[in-house]
Amino acid sequence: MTPVHFTFSSAFMLGLMGLAFHRTHLLSALLCLEGMMLSLFIALALWAMQFESTMFSAAPMLLLAFSACEASAGLALLVATARTHGTDRLQNLNLLQC
Repeated sequence: MTPVHFTFSSAFMLGLMGLAFHRTHLLSALLCLEGMMLSLFIALALWAMQFESTMFSAAPMLLLAFSACEASAGLALLVATARTHGTDRLQNLNLLQC
């Protein structure tokens, strides 16, 4: 495994572990998801540059567009839960009461 592959796989795994083990606030979960998407974007962009083909050049931009949509939907949910529940703590959210 090259150092570049190790760096991006460890960045993705760090975001995944942060999402799995540190679930106190919704904002921290959203930041972990954004870090995972950013590491995937950089890895996909480097992979497309390595092949030097124009066929793979649109894939990182498509992933970045989906990441921006995911971030905007997450921030909208954060604002909605902060307005209705008064906090963004994940312990206070119950799907059966919403």
